[in-house]
Amino acid sequence: MFDEPGESQAENPTDPAVRAKDKADEFRMHAELCAVFEGPRKFDAELRAGLDADLARKLQRTIGKLEKSKIPETPVLTPESVAEATEVLTLAEKEELPTNDYHIHRRPGEVMIVRWLSGDEVDLYYTRLQAHFDVALEQCREDERQAHEWKSDPATKAYLAALDKVEVNMAERYLREPIKTHGLFVLSTQSADELNIAYLADYIMSVPAAEIVGEASAPPDEPTEKDLAWFFKLFSLRGVVEGVEKMCFFAYLQKTSDDEW
Repeated sequence: MFDEPGESQAENPTDPAVRAKDKADEFRMHAELCAVFEGPRKFDAELRAGLDADLARKLQRTIGKLEKSKIPETPVLTPESVAEATEVLTLAEKEELPTNDYHIHRRPGEVMIVRWLSGDEVDLYYTRLQAHFDVALEQCREDERQAHEWKSDPATKAYLAALDKVEVNMAERYLREPIKTHGLFVLSTQSADELNIAYLADYIMSVPAAEIVGEASAPPDEPTEKDLAWFFKLFSLRGVVEGVEKMCFFAYLQKTSDDEW
């Protein structure tokens, strides 16, 4: 009933409908990445280095525990996990950490970023999430038509028609209404073995990479692919606490080791 937002169920990539679905899945993940990290570029959100190391590690352990506490094959947390999920969602208030900003703990080669949203900030997040998806999908439709519309084979025509039919309500996909009406707590994830840190810093956040990963780990002026590659995993925790909709994003980044190249 509740699919994990970051996972595609596609099995046959040559099927036109599956190809279109794969594109939609790709754009959903891109939209989430942009909506989570565009704060400095769009909303004057601040990057606040110096998040307490013990607090960051505690969050990491709790998020990891919650990830193992989901109802099988869904992003929905079990009732037994609600107390810990609530603790994570309200930690910004308890620790007097500003919502909307990015709280960073880092050491060379490893970065943890936490961002909390509450109330109206959550509304804005979902608006931006949908906008990013819609723009990416429409651009894809235009590009694919220009590249392939001249072809007359049935598979191409079916693929372009399937793209035109794609329609995703991002709030629905991320279970916003069940969270609000049924009191669900939801934890979804997305990960990348090699995230280009310059793409995240320059394109999405519009900040120097050093402000994210620190001077010691920042790529040089003329970086190689290895210099830019970071393992990346993003956790998105969502729920309603005392009538207020809340979100917590926890991102873990680790420099790709030389052994992997």
